[in-house]
Amino acid sequence: MARTLFIGLDGVTFTLLDELVRELPGEGVAMPFVAKLMREGFHAPLRSTAHPLTPPAWVSLITGRNPGHHGIFDFVRSEDRITDFYWTLSDRLDIRVESLWSIASRQGKRVVSLNFPMMSPPEPVNGCLVSGFVSWKHLRRNMTPDGLYDRIKAIPGFSAKELAWDFQRESQIGEEMTQAELEAWVDHHRPREEQWFRVAETLLAEDKPDLFAVMFDGTDKLQHQVWHVLDPRLIKNGMTDAEKRLRERVLGYYRRLDEYIARLAELAGPDARVFIASDHGFTASTEVVRINRYLGELGYLAWAENDGSATAKRREDANFAFLDWTKTLAFCPTPSSNGIVIRVANEPGHPGVPPEQYEAFRAKLIEDLLALRGPDGGQVITGVMKREDVFPGAAMHAAPDLTVTLRDHGFVSVRNRAPVVESRRIIAGTHHPDGIFIGYGPGVSNDHSRKLMNIVDVTPTLLYSLGLPVPQDFEGRVRDQMFTDEMFDENPVLFGPPTLPVTNARGAASSGVSEAERAKILEQLRALGYLEN
Repeated sequence: MARTLFIGLDGVTFTLLDELVRELPGEGVAMPFVAKLMREGFHAPLRSTAHPLTPPAWVSLITGRNPGHHGIFDFVRSEDRITDFYWTLSDRLDIRVESLWSIASRQGKRVVSLNFPMMSPPEPVNGCLVSGFVSWKHLRRNMTPDGLYDRIKAIPGFSAKELAWDFQRESQIGEEMTQAELEAWVDHHRPREEQWFRVAETLLAEDKPDLFAVMFDGTDKLQHQVWHVLDPRLIKNGMTDAEKRLRERVLGYYRRLDEYIARLAELAGPDARVFIASDHGFTASTEVVRINRYLGELGYLAWAENDGSATAKRREDANFAFLDWTKTLAFCPTPSSNGIVIRVANEPGHPGVPPEQYEAFRAKLIEDLLALRGPDGGQVITGVMKREDVFPGAAMHAAPDLTVTLRDHGFVSVRNRAPVVESRRIIAGTHHPDGIFIGYGPGVSNDHSRKLMNIVDVTPTLLYSLGLPVPQDFEGRVRDQMFTDEMFDENPVLFGPPTLPVTNARGAASSGVSEAERAKILEQLRALGYLEN
């Protein structure tokens, strides 16, 4: 079968991409190569996970399973310790199902995987893997095989600090920035993408793997901060001169990204299949919703007392719920989760809801959440999802009891500030459920009907492209409209044994990060809080 090139573009949406691939007055075509792939190949919207957040979405994309099976729901995981909550980073050891890299490797395919989140500590693969979302100090320890770091370090112009995740700088996501800060934000992400491209270019040319995958995440980082100069619905009434300069700077980023994709496709060869997907889409967030403030006013939770100490002040300002755990029944743990956790008192005397009252309590909580109104009188929370409905699987009980959808698809706030609902002074970018999928190459159809796909369809599609059977326990499938009838006739979709079981090694292995370092990273998780206010 043909070599398969997979390019992940974090947060890319057709709302924006449709503009970037067409001729715009005075701006030209920002992404002409992607335009060619869409014009001559297949493209369709890709529905993300029930809560369209980076970690669960990318893990679903590379496992073919929903978070209820793979077990990743947020950037962090927590443990209820009755009188307190313990927080730590999620990582690969929390993933309960087999990955695309493992499935392809054990069937003799050579793979290269670059910059995908939740891949730390790296699993052994038949090829190379560099984990995404790790700091430069831990980069060497979060790639495989041994010796790969020295290969990468030899690439001209290589900089570990530019390549890796900068927690301090990324902590600015969601903050209001000056024009100069926004321009600097764009300028910062361009060399980082250049670094990942140079690594990708080198490994693709030298290793010639059967499956090559790289994820560019600058798209998401930029869109969070500069969506107001990108969304065609927001700029239709004109922009200031400063906004025009900022937009041109951002379009320069997308032009360069298009060149990277074109070069990687060229290296993959004329017979390669090229696939592009995003983990979710993007849209405009217009208001702040302080969900824990609302739950506190309704009596579901109690706030921790700030004794004026530096520790209390730090915890109050962090992106974790700062609560009195002896009196809290339901709360949102992090802004990125958009989830509501209901505490159940499984032992007499423990704080929480008695098990026999859980269903009635949850029903009343849903009713109260849907009753929240904004200053305009409109319904703020448009959907409340029960975990058994959207996250079925062995890991379901690690999910929040409820997951909320806001009317602007924004992320909630967990801080104790008033009012509960407040308009944003500056419109920000936030996640939307619908991302993108593009396919191009031998046997790929020229279907532009844009029938909605699901994010769990990506892994079976890539396995099919590699000539491998689709595991029978996958939740996704190879869509009929994606490939030509001739392709399916000559290469029918094969279904194979289920994926191999994964032993949850939590606690038995380490990502090379000390407890002190992990604590420091948790302090910096404001970077992962999205639009906290």
